[in-house]
Amino acid sequence: MKNTKHIFFDLDNTLWDYRKNAGIAIRKIYESFRIEEKFGYHFDEFYPHYHQINEDLWEKYRDNKISRKELQESRFPLSFQDLGIPKPDFAVDFEQQFMDEISTGQFLVNNAKEILDYLKDKYHIHIITNGFAQTTHYKINNTILKEYVETVVTAEGAGVPKPHPIAFSTGIEKSGAEISESVYIGDDWVADIIGATRFGMEAIFFNPLSESHKWIENVPVIDDLIEIKNYL
Repeated sequence: MKNTKHIFFDLDNTLWDYRKNAGIAIRKIYESFRIEEKFGYHFDEFYPHYHQINEDLWEKYRDNKISRKELQESRFPLSFQDLGIPKPDFAVDFEQQFMDEISTGQFLVNNAKEILDYLKDKYHIHIITNGFAQTTHYKINNTILKEYVETVVTAEGAGVPKPHPIAFSTGIEKSGAEISESVYIGDDWVADIIGATRFGMEAIFFNPLSESHKWIENVPVIDDLIEIKNYL
């Protein structure tokens, strides 16, 4: 990766800690809706249902099987139904409050600031994310990420989500980078690593949860962002 001048990061769970920020936001809203008092389910019983359904829906969104609207309209109704609440009429309002609340989250992934400090004077830093445009804007501008990132491309802005090559070509065009001078770093094997390498970019797979994946030659696998120093 000696020719690298531009580094493209994924956002959620690569730099911005979606798992932690979402957990805090959803717990706060869950308690404000008095779900346990009304239905008898503790938050810790609910959250695994939400996590799995949200992950599944994001995979479908990534694969162009559902739209953003369908994802947002489905995740909380399905989560509460899976929990055991058959007609969660409150789920629409729950989603709206979640979108407002999640945007204010400020927790970054462990060592995100440290690695960005290390990279900022050596490389141009960009983001290509499947996250929604408005919330992506808030996530970046409500945190120190705004001090490091030069350009941001969302799936909405590109017209398609990763791993579609247009998502990556939009990032390249917006940043003024060359593919041969670019590296992509992300935590989703399909969206980030398969997408980037098929597009022709070098890539680093950030895998803090030790998720199973195939092997691709010359794609390093790291479980801590600080390990990027070994390659860049």
